[in-house]
Amino acid sequence: MTRNNLKNGSRLSFQTGSPNPLETDLSPLVQTNRPPSTLTPRPQTSQIRSQYPVPLRLGSLGPRLKKPKTTLSSTDIESYAQPFLEFITENPTVFHAVRTVAKRLELNGFTELSGREAWSDKIKKGGKYFVERNGSAIIAFAIGADYKPGNGAAVIAAHIDALTTKVKPIPTKPTKAGYVQLGIAPYAGALSKTWWDRDLGIGGKVLVKSKSTGKIETRLVKLDHPIARIPTLAPHFGSPAYDPNPNLETRMVPIIGLDNSAGGFVQRSEEYEPSPTHENYSFASTQPPRLVDAIARNLKIDDPAYIVNWELEVFDTQPAQLGGLDKEFIFAPRIDDKLCSYAAIEALIASTSETTTQDGPQPADDDSIIKIVGCFDDEEIGSLLRQGARSNFLPSTIERTVAALAGGQWNPDLVSQTFANGFMISADVSHAVNPNYLDVYMENHAPQLNVGVAVQADPNGHTTTDSVSTAFLQRVADKCGAKLQVFQIRNDSRSGGTVGPMLSSAMGMRAIDAGLPQLSMHSIRATVGNLDPGLGVKLFKGFFDHFEEVDAEFA
Repeated sequence: MTRNNLKNGSRLSFQTGSPNPLETDLSPLVQTNRPPSTLTPRPQTSQIRSQYPVPLRLGSLGPRLKKPKTTLSSTDIESYAQPFLEFITENPTVFHAVRTVAKRLELNGFTELSGREAWSDKIKKGGKYFVERNGSAIIAFAIGADYKPGNGAAVIAAHIDALTTKVKPIPTKPTKAGYVQLGIAPYAGALSKTWWDRDLGIGGKVLVKSKSTGKIETRLVKLDHPIARIPTLAPHFGSPAYDPNPNLETRMVPIIGLDNSAGGFVQRSEEYEPSPTHENYSFASTQPPRLVDAIARNLKIDDPAYIVNWELEVFDTQPAQLGGLDKEFIFAPRIDDKLCSYAAIEALIASTSETTTQDGPQPADDDSIIKIVGCFDDEEIGSLLRQGARSNFLPSTIERTVAALAGGQWNPDLVSQTFANGFMISADVSHAVNPNYLDVYMENHAPQLNVGVAVQADPNGHTTTDSVSTAFLQRVADKCGAKLQVFQIRNDSRSGGTVGPMLSSAMGMRAIDAGLPQLSMHSIRATVGNLDPGLGVKLFKGFFDHFEEVDAEFA
């Protein structure tokens, strides 16, 4: 949620029915066999398919029946906690998170599409696909075997970026009093007081010129051992140590090493010594030499001349972990909003996976809608860039999909019809009730951890929630055995925004804002319940599974 959001959550809870035993394979998102500090390019889809073949459709053997809808049991819900911890810890930057989601989708039968190529001969009914943009945003979708152009789309929109700090374009700083420092800039509301005295690593996207092809390739780097630290001033120094608004440019500059060669308070600039034989040393010459060397070693680049550019983040290296007397909490960085992104992707995978029943394996592609999850970048800074939700990424993806499936019957009305028949959950984390600040919450609008997703309401249009969308999601919750909570901020505070209003207004799609509650939003580390990742999967899977029958209840 953007910085001026107060994230939502409340205690209004509803439940009907009881969950059934889970029959679908819902193996949570985990990376395996992965080097600790680098992320290798994911294998091609064709390679993955040879190891994980797509299940055969059984519908060709006779009349195809609708598959039974399954819900998550309490054991299944709890099983998502540890994989979520690993997802957060192993993917400290937005680029790592999107790369991992893409690998997870490929392993579950989704095919990657390129935005630069035509889709008309690639998209088929019953297919599962995903497309990236900038390596920092991703949209995944599955098309029902019974889909007809103009049918609705069940959409979950989340943001996968998080508050962070970014390395400046030219971050080299003069050495001060023997300390090597790094120039960084806050992304959204980062560099708050919670960033003081934290163990910080460096990682992100690196552009490398290939020796063999001469083309510029994207590689990901992660220096996840503590490299940087922003030291506080001891209270013994008086008022400067208690400055409530420290200057972010001068007071919050991380130290990354020592160089006492100059001695005392003398400042000394360090520069990379360019080699006259390499034209690409122009970039390396603007960067701290030791940082260039560290990244080159990490990526096994023999000559730093081949590093063309990079986008680096500075992040908290402390792992996500379970906490509390009975391990009922998750303490982690970057929860806002990799939590709802994770739950939405897992729900899409679960909803589109083969189901085993007493009659044997049943195909999962018997719907007549398009199921979509969009994980966008730049929500924390307004979503205005091409990988953000305010761009054409989601509307154009839907339009291209409908056009490919309509073939010669294509006309612009089909897209508008798809939007009108669709429904979107804008899934962004909400505010859990804080026991030390009960006075800032409204009664009956204070969500709790480990209870369920919170519907987020705002009378001034900062969220998309209205009476129709609330009733719609409540019916989904009824059918899948989930609980809903409610959050609205007090009249003497200001709510923030989500991707919901910008997307629903652009498409004219019915929509609701609903997300999992968390404590300490926009802190470098936050808190959620250990059941919350699974509770998110439960509701979001129910949304995909029951969309058509719930939609039929509304005139």
